[in-house]
Amino acid sequence: MDISRFTEYRKKVVDNCSKVIVGKDDVISLVMTSFICSGHVLLEDIPGTGKTMLLRAFSKTIGGDFKRIQFTPDLLPSDLTGINFYNQKKGEFEFRPGPLFTNIVLADEINRATPRTQSSLLEAMEERQITVDGVTTKLREPFMVMATQNPLESYGTFPLPDAQTDRFFMRLSLGYMTREDEMTVISRASTLDIVSSLQQVVSMEETEYVRSQYVNVKVSHPVLEYMMDIITATRNESNFVTGVSTRGAMALYKASQVTAAINGRDYVIPEDVKYVAPHVLCHRISAGSGTASAETAEFLRKIIENIRVPLEVV
Repeated sequence: MDISRFTEYRKKVVDNCSKVIVGKDDVISLVMTSFICSGHVLLEDIPGTGKTMLLRAFSKTIGGDFKRIQFTPDLLPSDLTGINFYNQKKGEFEFRPGPLFTNIVLADEINRATPRTQSSLLEAMEERQITVDGVTTKLREPFMVMATQNPLESYGTFPLPDAQTDRFFMRLSLGYMTREDEMTVISRASTLDIVSSLQQVVSMEETEYVRSQYVNVKVSHPVLEYMMDIITATRNESNFVTGVSTRGAMALYKASQVTAAINGRDYVIPEDVKYVAPHVLCHRISAGSGTASAETAEFLRKIIENIRVPLEVV
Protein backbone atom coordinates (compact mmCIF):
# COMPACT_ATOMS: atom_id res chain seq x y z
CA MET A 1 0.00 0.00 0.00
CA ASP A 2 1.35 3.41 -1.04
CA ILE A 3 0.42 5.74 1.83
CA SER A 4 1.52 8.83 -0.12
CA ARG A 5 -1.44 8.33 -2.47
CA PHE A 6 -3.78 8.95 0.46
CA THR A 7 -2.12 12.20 1.51
CA GLU A 8 -2.05 13.40 -2.11
CA TYR A 9 -5.73 12.50 -2.51
CA ARG A 10 -6.64 14.47 0.59
CA LYS A 11 -4.64 17.52 -0.49
CA LYS A 12 -6.20 17.59 -3.95
CA VAL A 13 -9.76 17.21 -2.67
CA VAL A 14 -9.47 19.66 0.24
CA ASP A 15 -7.62 22.32 -1.78
CA ASN A 16 -10.19 22.19 -4.58
CA CYS A 17 -13.27 22.21 -2.33
CA SER A 18 -11.85 25.01 -0.16
CA LYS A 19 -12.08 27.33 -3.18
CA VAL A 20 -15.83 27.21 -2.51
CA ILE A 21 -16.11 26.44 1.22
CA VAL A 22 -13.60 28.71 2.93
CA GLY A 23 -12.06 27.86 6.30
CA LYS A 24 -13.76 24.48 6.67
CA ASP A 25 -10.95 22.13 5.68
CA ASP A 26 -11.71 19.83 8.62
CA VAL A 27 -15.34 19.32 7.55
CA ILE A 28 -14.29 18.74 3.91
CA SER A 29 -11.78 16.16 5.12
CA LEU A 30 -14.45 14.40 7.21
CA VAL A 31 -16.87 14.28 4.27
CA MET A 32 -14.04 12.77 2.20
CA THR A 33 -13.36 10.24 4.99
CA SER A 34 -17.01 9.13 4.92
CA PHE A 35 -16.87 8.88 1.14
CA ILE A 36 -13.73 6.71 1.21
CA CYS A 37 -15.42 4.42 3.75
CA SER A 38 -18.52 4.14 1.51
CA GLY A 39 -20.49 5.92 4.22
CA HIS A 40 -23.20 8.60 4.23
CA VAL A 41 -23.27 11.98 5.95
CA LEU A 42 -25.97 13.73 7.99
CA LEU A 43 -25.27 17.46 7.92
CA GLU A 44 -27.10 19.37 10.64
CA ASP A 45 -26.90 23.14 10.43
CA ILE A 46 -28.89 26.33 10.07
CA PRO A 47 -29.77 27.48 6.52
CA GLY A 48 -27.21 29.44 4.53
CA THR A 49 -23.98 27.94 5.83
CA GLY A 50 -22.99 26.28 2.53
CA LYS A 51 -24.26 22.73 2.90
CA THR A 52 -25.45 22.42 -0.71
CA MET A 53 -22.37 24.16 -2.11
CA LEU A 54 -20.10 21.80 -0.17
CA LEU A 55 -21.57 18.71 -1.80
CA ARG A 56 -21.71 20.30 -5.26
CA ALA A 57 -18.03 21.19 -4.95
CA PHE A 58 -17.16 17.71 -3.67
CA SER A 59 -18.99 15.93 -6.51
CA LYS A 60 -17.22 18.06 -9.14
CA THR A 61 -13.88 17.47 -7.43
CA ILE A 62 -14.17 13.68 -7.66
CA GLY A 63 -15.86 13.74 -11.07
CA GLY A 64 -19.12 12.16 -9.90
CA ASP A 65 -22.67 12.82 -11.04
CA PHE A 66 -24.71 14.90 -8.59
CA LYS A 67 -28.45 15.04 -7.87
CA ARG A 68 -30.25 17.27 -5.36
CA ILE A 69 -33.63 16.22 -3.95
CA GLN A 70 -35.73 18.74 -2.01
CA PHE A 71 -37.64 16.74 0.59
CA THR A 72 -41.21 17.89 1.20
CA PRO A 73 -44.27 16.30 2.92
CA ASP A 74 -45.80 15.34 -0.44
CA LEU A 75 -42.65 13.60 -1.75
CA LEU A 76 -43.33 9.92 -2.57
CA PRO A 77 -40.92 6.97 -2.42
CA SER A 78 -41.28 6.56 -6.20
CA ASP A 79 -40.02 10.13 -6.61
CA LEU A 80 -36.69 8.83 -5.30
CA THR A 81 -36.47 5.32 -6.67
CA GLY A 82 -38.20 5.71 -10.04
CA ILE A 83 -41.29 4.11 -11.59
CA ASN A 84 -42.38 1.63 -14.23
CA PHE A 85 -44.45 3.41 -16.86
CA TYR A 86 -46.28 2.13 -19.92
CA ASN A 87 -44.62 3.15 -23.19
CA GLN A 88 -47.45 3.33 -25.73
CA LYS A 89 -45.07 3.42 -28.70
CA LYS A 90 -43.34 0.20 -27.68
CA GLY A 91 -46.41 -1.38 -26.09
CA GLU A 92 -44.54 -2.40 -22.95
CA PHE A 93 -43.57 -1.15 -19.50
CA GLU A 94 -40.27 0.66 -19.05
CA PHE A 95 -38.39 1.66 -15.93
CA ARG A 96 -37.71 5.35 -15.48
CA PRO A 97 -34.91 5.66 -12.87
CA GLY A 98 -35.25 8.21 -10.07
CA PRO A 99 -32.64 10.65 -8.77
CA LEU A 100 -31.02 8.01 -6.54
CA PHE A 101 -29.40 6.55 -9.66
CA THR A 102 -26.34 8.78 -9.45
CA ASN A 103 -23.05 9.03 -7.54
CA ILE A 104 -23.66 11.83 -5.04
CA VAL A 105 -27.15 12.53 -3.67
CA LEU A 106 -28.11 15.59 -1.63
CA ALA A 107 -31.26 14.85 0.38
CA ASP A 108 -32.08 18.43 1.35
CA GLU A 109 -34.14 18.87 4.55
CA ILE A 110 -34.70 15.14 4.88
CA ASN A 111 -36.83 15.56 8.02
CA ARG A 112 -39.54 17.38 6.03
CA ALA A 113 -40.55 14.19 4.20
CA THR A 114 -42.88 11.57 5.68
CA PRO A 115 -41.42 8.47 7.38
CA ARG A 116 -42.56 6.36 4.41
CA THR A 117 -40.41 8.40 2.03
CA GLN A 118 -37.51 8.59 4.47
CA SER A 119 -37.50 4.80 4.78
CA SER A 120 -37.25 4.40 1.01
CA LEU A 121 -33.67 5.62 1.37
CA LEU A 122 -32.72 2.75 3.68
CA GLU A 123 -32.25 0.07 1.04
CA ALA A 124 -30.28 2.43 -1.19
CA MET A 125 -28.02 3.55 1.66
CA GLU A 126 -27.37 0.16 3.20
CA GLU A 127 -27.59 -2.32 0.32
CA ARG A 128 -26.57 -0.05 -2.61
CA GLN A 129 -29.63 -1.23 -4.51
CA ILE A 130 -33.25 -0.28 -5.21
CA THR A 131 -36.28 -2.56 -5.59
CA VAL A 132 -39.25 -1.40 -7.68
CA ASP A 133 -42.17 -3.74 -8.38
CA GLY A 134 -40.14 -6.72 -7.22
CA VAL A 135 -37.19 -5.99 -9.52
CA THR A 136 -33.90 -5.14 -7.82
CA THR A 137 -31.41 -2.84 -9.52
CA LYS A 138 -27.87 -2.17 -8.31
CA LEU A 139 -26.83 1.45 -7.85
CA ARG A 140 -23.72 2.94 -9.42
CA GLU A 141 -20.48 3.14 -7.48
CA PRO A 142 -19.24 5.26 -5.89
CA PHE A 143 -22.48 6.21 -4.14
CA MET A 144 -22.98 8.57 -1.21
CA VAL A 145 -26.00 10.25 0.35
CA MET A 146 -25.58 13.52 2.23
CA ALA A 147 -28.77 14.52 4.02
CA THR A 148 -29.31 17.93 5.59
CA GLN A 149 -31.66 19.05 8.30
CA ASN A 150 -32.20 22.23 10.30
CA PRO A 151 -31.85 21.35 14.01
CA LEU A 152 -33.58 24.55 15.19
CA GLU A 153 -36.88 24.40 13.29
CA SER A 154 -39.05 21.40 14.15
CA TYR A 155 -42.52 22.64 13.08
CA GLY A 156 -43.91 20.46 10.29
CA THR A 157 -41.01 17.99 10.35
CA PHE A 158 -40.74 14.23 10.87
CA PRO A 159 -37.70 13.43 13.06
CA LEU A 160 -35.50 10.64 11.74
CA PRO A 161 -35.96 7.37 13.66
CA ASP A 162 -32.91 5.86 15.34
CA ALA A 163 -32.86 2.99 12.82
CA GLN A 164 -32.30 5.45 9.99
CA THR A 165 -29.98 7.82 11.85
CA ASP A 166 -27.71 4.84 12.56
CA ARG A 167 -27.29 4.36 8.80
CA PHE A 168 -25.38 7.62 8.53
CA PHE A 169 -21.64 7.18 8.88
CA MET A 170 -21.08 10.65 10.37
CA ARG A 171 -23.08 13.62 11.59
CA LEU A 172 -21.34 16.90 10.81
CA SER A 173 -21.95 20.63 11.13
CA LEU A 174 -20.34 23.45 9.15
CA GLY A 175 -21.07 26.25 11.62
CA TYR A 176 -20.31 29.91 11.10
CA MET A 177 -17.10 31.07 9.43
CA THR A 178 -14.50 33.21 11.15
CA ARG A 179 -14.88 36.96 10.68
CA GLU A 180 -11.98 37.11 8.20
CA ASP A 181 -13.20 34.14 6.15
CA GLU A 182 -16.73 35.53 5.96
CA MET A 183 -15.48 38.92 4.76
CA THR A 184 -13.57 37.12 2.02
CA VAL A 185 -16.65 35.14 0.93
CA ILE A 186 -19.14 38.03 0.84
CA SER A 187 -16.78 40.24 -1.19
CA ARG A 188 -15.72 37.68 -3.79
CA ALA A 189 -17.38 36.52 -7.01
CA SER A 190 -20.58 34.46 -6.97
CA THR A 191 -20.17 31.09 -5.28
CA LEU A 192 -22.21 29.47 -8.04
CA ASP A 193 -19.73 30.75 -10.61
CA ILE A 194 -16.82 29.35 -8.59
CA VAL A 195 -18.53 25.94 -8.32
CA SER A 196 -19.25 25.94 -12.07
CA SER A 197 -15.59 26.58 -12.82
CA LEU A 198 -14.31 23.75 -10.61
CA GLN A 199 -12.52 20.92 -12.38
CA GLN A 200 -12.19 17.26 -11.49
CA VAL A 201 -8.84 16.89 -9.68
CA VAL A 202 -8.83 13.17 -8.80
CA SER A 203 -9.38 10.31 -11.21
CA MET A 204 -11.75 7.41 -10.67
CA GLU A 205 -8.68 5.17 -10.50
CA GLU A 206 -7.34 7.23 -7.57
CA THR A 207 -10.74 7.06 -5.87
CA GLU A 208 -10.97 3.30 -6.33
CA TYR A 209 -7.47 2.91 -4.89
CA VAL A 210 -8.09 4.78 -1.64
CA ARG A 211 -11.54 3.20 -1.19
CA SER A 212 -10.13 -0.31 -1.55
CA GLN A 213 -6.75 0.03 0.19
CA TYR A 214 -7.57 1.87 3.43
CA VAL A 215 -8.52 -1.48 5.01
CA ASN A 216 -4.81 -2.35 5.02
CA VAL A 217 -4.06 0.33 7.63
CA LYS A 218 -3.00 -1.53 10.77
CA VAL A 219 -4.87 -1.28 14.06
CA SER A 220 -2.86 -2.63 16.98
CA HIS A 221 -4.57 -4.63 19.70
CA PRO A 222 -4.15 -1.88 22.36
CA VAL A 223 -5.82 0.67 20.05
CA LEU A 224 -8.62 -1.79 19.25
CA GLU A 225 -9.11 -2.28 22.99
CA TYR A 226 -9.22 1.52 23.36
CA MET A 227 -11.98 1.74 20.74
CA MET A 228 -14.00 -0.94 22.50
CA ASP A 229 -13.52 0.80 25.87
CA ILE A 230 -15.21 3.89 24.35
CA ILE A 231 -18.02 1.84 22.80
CA THR A 232 -18.64 -0.12 26.02
CA ALA A 233 -18.63 3.08 28.10
CA THR A 234 -21.47 4.53 26.01
CA ARG A 235 -23.52 1.42 26.72
CA ASN A 236 -22.90 1.66 30.48
CA GLU A 237 -23.33 5.44 30.78
CA SER A 238 -26.35 6.30 32.93
CA ASN A 239 -27.01 9.50 30.96
CA PHE A 240 -27.66 7.47 27.80
CA VAL A 241 -30.77 5.42 27.10
CA THR A 242 -28.93 3.31 24.53
CA GLY A 243 -25.27 3.15 23.58
CA VAL A 244 -23.43 2.74 20.31
CA SER A 245 -24.42 -0.20 18.10
CA THR A 246 -22.03 -2.68 16.51
CA ARG A 247 -22.51 -0.82 13.22
CA GLY A 248 -21.23 2.27 15.02
CA ALA A 249 -18.20 0.39 16.32
CA MET A 250 -17.37 -0.76 12.79
CA ALA A 251 -17.74 2.82 11.53
CA LEU A 252 -15.33 4.08 14.19
CA TYR A 253 -12.79 1.43 13.17
CA LYS A 254 -12.99 2.36 9.47
CA ALA A 255 -12.95 6.12 10.06
CA SER A 256 -9.85 5.76 12.24
CA GLN A 257 -8.09 3.79 9.50
CA VAL A 258 -8.81 6.46 6.87
CA THR A 259 -7.84 9.28 9.24
CA ALA A 260 -4.49 7.61 9.82
CA ALA A 261 -3.93 7.06 6.09
CA ILE A 262 -4.72 10.63 4.99
CA ASN A 263 -2.34 11.86 7.69
CA GLY A 264 0.50 9.80 6.26
CA ARG A 265 0.50 6.74 8.53
CA ASP A 266 -0.18 3.08 7.84
CA TYR A 267 -1.18 2.49 11.46
CA VAL A 268 -3.84 3.99 13.74
CA ILE A 269 -2.98 5.93 16.90
CA PRO A 270 -5.38 6.88 19.73
CA GLU A 271 -5.51 10.50 18.49
CA ASP A 272 -7.13 9.26 15.27
CA VAL A 273 -9.84 7.53 17.29
CA LYS A 274 -10.43 10.56 19.54
CA TYR A 275 -10.67 12.88 16.52
CA VAL A 276 -13.38 10.96 14.64
CA ALA A 277 -15.28 9.51 17.62
CA PRO A 278 -17.63 12.51 18.22
CA HIS A 279 -18.59 12.69 14.53
CA VAL A 280 -19.13 8.93 14.18
CA LEU A 281 -20.75 8.12 17.53
CA CYS A 282 -22.83 11.07 18.82
CA HIS A 283 -25.84 10.53 16.54
CA ARG A 284 -25.88 6.81 17.40
CA ILE A 285 -26.41 7.51 21.11
CA SER A 286 -29.89 7.99 22.54
CA ALA A 287 -29.93 10.29 25.56
CA GLY A 288 -33.71 10.51 25.87
CA SER A 289 -36.24 12.96 24.51
CA GLY A 290 -35.47 16.62 24.98
CA THR A 291 -31.72 16.16 25.12
CA ALA A 292 -29.89 18.37 22.63
CA SER A 293 -27.14 16.94 20.45
CA ALA A 294 -24.68 19.38 22.06
CA GLU A 295 -25.37 17.84 25.47
CA THR A 296 -24.86 14.33 24.07
CA ALA A 297 -21.55 15.44 22.56
CA GLU A 298 -20.46 16.85 25.93
CA PHE A 299 -21.33 13.58 27.70
CA LEU A 300 -19.32 11.65 25.11
CA ARG A 301 -16.36 14.03 25.44
CA LYS A 302 -16.24 13.42 29.20
CA ILE A 303 -16.45 9.65 28.65
CA ILE A 304 -13.50 9.71 26.25
CA GLU A 305 -11.45 11.90 28.62
CA ASN A 306 -11.90 9.36 31.42
CA ILE A 307 -10.74 6.36 29.38
CA ARG A 308 -7.09 5.42 29.67
CA VAL A 309 -5.15 5.99 26.46
CA PRO A 310 -2.78 3.15 25.47
CA LEU A 311 0.87 4.12 25.23
CA GLU A 312 2.09 1.32 22.96
CA VAL A 313 0.22 1.66 19.67
CA VAL A 314 2.37 0.11 16.92
